[in-house]
Amino acid sequence: MNPEAAPLESIEEWEDDVLRRYPETDYDPNGKEKEAFRNYEAPARPSVREFYRLNHTYQTLDYVLAKEEEYKPGNHGMHSIWSMAEFLNTLIDDSDPDTDLSQIQHLLQTSEAIKADGHPRWFILTGFIHDLGKVLCLWNEPQWGVVGDTFPVGCQHSDKVVFPEFFPENPDYHNPELNTRLGIYEEGCGLDKVHMSWGHDEYMYRVAKNYLPEEALYMIRYHSFYAAHREGAYDYLMNDRDREMFKWVRAFNPYDLYTKSDAPPKVEDLRPYYEELIAEFFPKEIAW
Repeated sequence: MNPEAAPLESIEEWEDDVLRRYPETDYDPNGKEKEAFRNYEAPARPSVREFYRLNHTYQTLDYVLAKEEEYKPGNHGMHSIWSMAEFLNTLIDDSDPDTDLSQIQHLLQTSEAIKADGHPRWFILTGFIHDLGKVLCLWNEPQWGVVGDTFPVGCQHSDKVVFPEFFPENPDYHNPELNTRLGIYEEGCGLDKVHMSWGHDEYMYRVAKNYLPEEALYMIRYHSFYAAHREGAYDYLMNDRDREMFKWVRAFNPYDLYTKSDAPPKVEDLRPYYEELIAEFFPKEIAW
């Protein structure tokens, strides 16, 4: 199958599947019962399975290293945060069963829920920008190179990663230097020394890394690393700082997953607040 193929109806179908896997109400900051969210049958949709087959096949160490080079900040110009949110808004999603909201409205629902709970301003801003890396889709990156649960490359794949049965199709699986517990890494080396599978999380982290607090950067970089922050995998690659910072990743996760509703935020009413918030942390334009 062509690795550029799009098995998902939209990239948000991946998030639908995450909610199917992790519907617990104890991760819901608003107390909304899990039955009010997606309630799919246990077997994953065939499109989701095919998405992960592609993801697990093609997310190799060489692929990740190439994308890290291709998407060094600045390679795609200088743009403001708000203009990139509007650019992302051109990515149309007709498949999400929970909401008819635009991309920017989804970002605002996340950040407004964070604001309503009284979190710091940097936390609110993180909610607004955390998914802006999905602009990769608009630069013709395949779905499996934009979304999906993330995982380390360059070492043995954990069976806690969703659909681990597809990893034998990955060339790295058959490389004896890469298919060991530590692979190219050292015990407790720290996640900052680990190459993660490529996608919107890693890209947005690289764009924002010079501007936000460390806690925010962990939220952005690892919010899709479900094997670690929900399943406890890959602890042997972490150091004590990672373990401390993952408390913030877990604090952020419910706002990412469980804040969609049918009440659309009024973008133009909220825009002045968010432009002021963005200006507090970012210059007018940054490198993308």
